[in-house]
Amino acid sequence: MVKPDSDGDQPAKPATITRRTLLGGAATAAVAVVQTSFAKGLQISIPQVPDDPTKQMGVPPGKVGTRSAFEKLAKNASDISSRSPLQDLYGTITPSDLHFERHHNGVPAIDPAKYELLIHGQVERPTVFTLADLKRFPSVSRIAFLECSGNFRTGKETMSPQEICGLTSQSEWTGVLLSTLFREVGVKPSSSWFLAEGGDAALMTRSIPTSKGWNDAIIAYAQNGEALRPEQGYPVRLFLPGWEGNTSVKWLRRLELGDAPWQTREETSKYSEGIKGGKIRQFSFDIDARSIITFPAYPVQIQKGWIEIRGLAWSGRGKVSRVEVSTDAGKTWKLAELQEPILDKAHVRFRHLWQWNGSETEIMSRVTDETGYVQPTFAQLIDARGADTGGYHFNPITVWQIKPDGRVLNRPENFR
Repeated sequence: MVKPDSDGDQPAKPATITRRTLLGGAATAAVAVVQTSFAKGLQISIPQVPDDPTKQMGVPPGKVGTRSAFEKLAKNASDISSRSPLQDLYGTITPSDLHFERHHNGVPAIDPAKYELLIHGQVERPTVFTLADLKRFPSVSRIAFLECSGNFRTGKETMSPQEICGLTSQSEWTGVLLSTLFREVGVKPSSSWFLAEGGDAALMTRSIPTSKGWNDAIIAYAQNGEALRPEQGYPVRLFLPGWEGNTSVKWLRRLELGDAPWQTREETSKYSEGIKGGKIRQFSFDIDARSIITFPAYPVQIQKGWIEIRGLAWSGRGKVSRVEVSTDAGKTWKLAELQEPILDKAHVRFRHLWQWNGSETEIMSRVTDETGYVQPTFAQLIDARGADTGGYHFNPITVWQIKPDGRVLNRPENFR
């Protein structure tokens, strides 16, 4: 910034920019408490902006970017998880700080300089890899979703997409293919399973078929262009595209190759679900196809006229083939437009134009994937699995009620 000299004879001197100048000139903020859709008090800042921003110096460049003070994106956190605000996001990539979290005993602090990954068991050359070792191998990047197998909630009309199924997010994951490391250590042909163990306080462990490791598993150390966030497994996690989230073990510290599953706590008493006839289904790894309308959805209130219905669809078994939308409570269905590119085992954004005439109705979406699987209704799921089914791998069609005054409410299901 150049300050004009008073008499014009002397060279102009740079004006001094002080902290006081910046704080006085830049937007400052007050604080207030508002009620969220979760009926919780949320402290927010209220931006104080000048009447004409073109007449006042803005904030100088910073070391780390920030969101506009007008944007209030936040995860919905409990003691063991936090959910992505699906209804507030655009496109298909979830910002890293808004990626859902699921912990079994908190987020560990791991020094990357001391990090080690041991691969042993039925291998020719048991090996310990450092983080630097892993980064020396050829790397890959892949865009794919990650979803918790327990990603289902119902029971209230006042539930947003974030509350119903906010335990799914999508990132670009970067790392080394596990098949590369398998060749490096010489996995023996007799090996049909491997145990993945995390370095958290729960020592999270899951048995994984070796075929998945050879197929498309990634030892990931980066996410959306930067190192993994601590909540996502820093410095290294296993990433298994299309499989239930708990198998993508975070803070990965050990892989043991063997010829049978280990039958750990997480695959006997936890991540299994009841089905008809008193039977229990175990190792149901694939995430079934699912979709949800994210707009209009609770808590918005709409007006008569044209509305772009928007949402997300995905499948753990391949690509999304089509998404259909019903605006008359399921009587008829119309094809939605899918946003390219449609990637394998990835979130897909869909859209459908609808003219609302002010009448009460219900809107919903259903997805079909490339295997021919069609997203079921809640009643179809209960009929197939029985009333005593657990909450894992529950992917029913979500129904939104449109009230005459424009309110959009979730239609609760009778679940246990």
